[in-house]
Amino acid sequence: MDNKVKIVDEQTGRIMEGRRYSDGLHQAIEAKEGVRIEAATQTYATITLQNYFRMYHKLAGMTGTAETEAQELWDIYELDVMSIPTNRPLARQDDDDLVFKTKREKFNAVIEDVVKLRDAGRPVLVGTTTVEVSELLSRMLDIRKIEHQVLNAKRHQAEAEVVAKAGMPGAVTIATNMAGRGTDIKLSDEVKKSGGLAIIGTERHDSRRVDRQLRGRSGRQGDPGSSQFYVSLEDDLMRLFQSERVSKMMDRLGHQDGEVIQHSMITKSIERAQRKVEENNFGIRKRLLEYDDVMNSQREVIYRRRRNALHGERLKFDISGMFYELSDHLITEFGPGKDYEGMRIRSLAELGVDPPFTSDEFGLGSPEAQSQSLHQVAETHYHERMKSLAAHAHPVIQRVYEDDTNQFVNIAVPFTDGRRNLQVMANIEEAVDSSGTTLVDELEKTVVLGVLDQLWKEHLRNMDDLRSNVQHARFEQKDPLLIYKFESYELFKTMVQRMNTDVASFLLKCQLPSQPDQVKRAPGARPQQPARLQTSKQGVQNLNEQRIASARAQGGGATTGMPAPPPPKAEPVRVEKKTLPNEPCPCGSGKKFKKCHGI
Repeated sequence: MDNKVKIVDEQTGRIMEGRRYSDGLHQAIEAKEGVRIEAATQTYATITLQNYFRMYHKLAGMTGTAETEAQELWDIYELDVMSIPTNRPLARQDDDDLVFKTKREKFNAVIEDVVKLRDAGRPVLVGTTTVEVSELLSRMLDIRKIEHQVLNAKRHQAEAEVVAKAGMPGAVTIATNMAGRGTDIKLSDEVKKSGGLAIIGTERHDSRRVDRQLRGRSGRQGDPGSSQFYVSLEDDLMRLFQSERVSKMMDRLGHQDGEVIQHSMITKSIERAQRKVEENNFGIRKRLLEYDDVMNSQREVIYRRRRNALHGERLKFDISGMFYELSDHLITEFGPGKDYEGMRIRSLAELGVDPPFTSDEFGLGSPEAQSQSLHQVAETHYHERMKSLAAHAHPVIQRVYEDDTNQFVNIAVPFTDGRRNLQVMANIEEAVDSSGTTLVDELEKTVVLGVLDQLWKEHLRNMDDLRSNVQHARFEQKDPLLIYKFESYELFKTMVQRMNTDVASFLLKCQLPSQPDQVKRAPGARPQQPARLQTSKQGVQNLNEQRIASARAQGGGATTGMPAPPPPKAEPVRVEKKTLPNEPCPCGSGKKFKKCHGI
């Protein structure tokens, strides 16, 4: 659709906008379908729904099918489930399941039941578990020339309209279990007299909740209705509780094609199988939550730092904390071995300062005291550097601000530490009024955000790899979750250490450009001086003309924008054939080369 590969949910048929397969699978599908291959996506943030909901201070909900999930709601959210009686007595008739041996027999029986109910003037809503089954039933009804509507959420804009008409006399609607929910099916008096809306389920879902939602389409507000589920021994759910044994028993009893079994014992057996599937799924979700709880504690630390950087609150405290953690790490790493030179080299490389103690003093005092003294020296050096940067930047920004041809609001100042370049945006007027202090604030914010975001993305990828790798610990009779907790803590410590090092290293080494012309002005007209735009454009044009004229005057002859001539084509180096020692000598003597001219 729209020359893009989009994912369709198997259960509902809805298109999942913005969702893409990972690990190159989506790109492979795009290549197969001949559409433009989009770049691989990178995860910036992850969270489970459970932890997302638990971020709220108050939680509540209302649904018609929470009773079956009461235990999970208590275990995860500590929420009680309270059943509220219906406004009017329930008049819907819920029949026991009809069990067939094969899917073919089941679908034939469904079609026959649909025809019979339609002829009786009752509207029929056929529920399916997947889009594939809904389209199969639609083709079978087309063969019988039965007019019907298919609602599988592919056309979710028309869902409400289709569902609203599903209560007309003799209307037949096929819908996936999740399609069209939230829209009441209104019944006329004529339909109510004929028995109300008939619900036909073509298969039992893994979850009892979904089956109850389908039943709940009928019998609203005391309306009459009925619900009937058709099951075959070939269904996925039935295979979970030894359907082969039931199939053999039916053969021994002389089962004929099309015969059906209907008994409350089988219906209860199916519900027990559903309960087991639900418990298994709950176990999977709970295990997923336990893994995400590990990630959640790390997420809170990183997001708190990111919020501080984004809003400027406590950012300077965070940077000071980074310096201290870096100082403490250096003392802890090199202190036991009294490797003063190694510590000094790392201190110069990462903090930009010499240690405030000699090699004889190193390792003698308490590590905490030496970490504190190294931290104080680094922080003093950092504040002096930031003041120096502000003092150097202020005159340049002031000249830009006082320039009559300037129509810019923001200015982009490039900083470099010799390896990386960074553009820092700052408001020109605020930078001038604060003597360059706001530029330094923006520098701190940009550096911390850039380093944090990059390392967090890499950490998320490493955590995904770790989670898949620790599953092999089962073969050693070890708990993968326990190993995941230990290893993830080590990964997180390494990431925080890298973050501290990268932020401190850049802030303590970064320099302003040597030429003032390298400072770029970011577009954005000043509201007080809108008339300067034309003058500025003319000034830029004159400057370009002067540069072109200067280049011509220097004898280069090339103007801006002209392509350089292609380099001369390299000629191949020709080498004569080399005579090997045991080959005949080229002189014609008949001797070997090594005994003639090869001596």
